[in-house]
Amino acid sequence: MSFPDRLTLDASAAVRLIETRIASGPRQPLHDAMIYAVHGGKGLRAFLVREGARLHGVGDRAGCAAAAIEALHAYSLIHDDLPSMDDDDLRRGQPTVHRKWDEATAILAGDALQSLAFELASDPASHVPDAARAELVHTLAQAAGARGMVLGQALDIAAETGPPLDLDGITTLQAGKTGALITWAACAGPRIACADIGPLEVFGDALGLAFQIADDVLDVSGDAATVGKAVGKDADAGKATFVSLLGLDGARARARELVETACAALTPYGEAADTLKDAARFVIERDK
Repeated sequence: MSFPDRLTLDASAAVRLIETRIASGPRQPLHDAMIYAVHGGKGLRAFLVREGARLHGVGDRAGCAAAAIEALHAYSLIHDDLPSMDDDDLRRGQPTVHRKWDEATAILAGDALQSLAFELASDPASHVPDAARAELVHTLAQAAGARGMVLGQALDIAAETGPPLDLDGITTLQAGKTGALITWAACAGPRIACADIGPLEVFGDALGLAFQIADDVLDVSGDAATVGKAVGKDADAGKATFVSLLGLDGARARARELVETACAALTPYGEAADTLKDAARFVIERDK
């Protein structure tokens, strides 16, 4: 099956599982906001979970972990868009959750999606061995928290009023804010299989950084209608980015180098990893 088809199927499966869990209780505006927030994304993280699991022969056990990372990612976007954070009106081509509803509903929907992520990752119905489930939950907490994504967000906010970051500073920031959850998704498959995460950890680290560089490029060269969110905000705020530090051509070249690193890390898997290599190339070729 081609990468685009895999991506669509894996993304849809993750959203359906999230919807099923949300719809299992009384329906409130909170639940509508949660479901709204998980729609419209690329589903790349869910794909990485499931493809990494397929690579290790445990694809049938990866559904809950794939849904978990998409729920956690949706929570992070809701909170990132809030007026106290990036203050965005548009996400995935639609009004942000706090614009569609209100700020309190957005905060609570994000909180609930974060809780749902850990409910899914720890679900014994996934048939993931107990030790592997514990490792998934433990590492997801690390990737999402003050040593991962939230740290990256905090560094991003601090950079708005502090001295401009250099390349090392930007790399550290984005390794947390964007990269931590992508690396977790890449490593989930071998963790489910109780296998070595080494090759997919290298793959995920390189892919996460390439993904963020592509985002920085789109912020300069894309248009809001296609990208699905506001563009040009980093430049307007005077924030350092990979593009501001490396130039547009330099940033694109660095992203290509990272994709080569990501693909080389998959060598131990041979042709079985070709779909993951296609995903790596997609990350820097996408227009949104």
